[in-house]
Amino acid sequence: MSCRTNSYNLPISHKLSTKSPIFYYSSNSTLNCRAHSISSHEATQTSSHPTNLFNIKFQTLEDCKLGIGSYPDFEYDANGGIGSATGKFHGFNPTEEIFALFDLEKLYIPPLTGATTRFLGLPLPPFLKIDIAPEIFQGSINRASGKVELQFRAKFWFSTGMIYRAPPLMVETILTSEESKGSLRSGKGERLDKEGKCRLVGVATVDPIDDVIMNSFLSLPTECIAELSAQIFITTAG
Repeated sequence: MSCRTNSYNLPISHKLSTKSPIFYYSSNSTLNCRAHSISSHEATQTSSHPTNLFNIKFQTLEDCKLGIGSYPDFEYDANGGIGSATGKFHGFNPTEEIFALFDLEKLYIPPLTGATTRFLGLPLPPFLKIDIAPEIFQGSINRASGKVELQFRAKFWFSTGMIYRAPPLMVETILTSEESKGSLRSGKGERLDKEGKCRLVGVATVDPIDDVIMNSFLSLPTECIAELSAQIFITTAG
């Protein structure tokens, strides 16, 4: 018994066809081929899911706290802070997590001054100021569960008028509506409510800087904590 493979030469018109071939088996198990044109309905089904875009507005409120090391917390009124972001998720389910990327040029967080901050019940001295310069602000917001997790990195600039300005302290943490816990500091946030209000908490390690006075005064390296009351508004773009 011998076996051989047969080769078939297709007509040129078949080779140049722009239609998609579909193969199927008939009842006598022979292989058949027919040309099939993809309808507009099928093309829509096979295309990738569109990306839904959102406009996100972020506001900081009063009743915030900032703390470093073993010092008592600063009572911080961050009312007036504002930021905007573009958010998106893939798919059609509106309960999925939205990824928010904030525009740093439009992000403003009020400085710690005598007008916004109290320490041990007293306003900060008029000459003392701590500016906050964000470098990264992005993360996830889940509209269904209310869970928020935002990566935050910023430089904190300490100054006393025109006399002294220390090198910046770099702080990087995840501001979360859940629990944030370090070896020295810890806190628990609150998820988004129906009005979009939440409380975000983040613990971070602050490394020493090139300044002997600040390193000694703050006992660097050490931990710091931020507790921010905020309100988040999400609307569909376009």
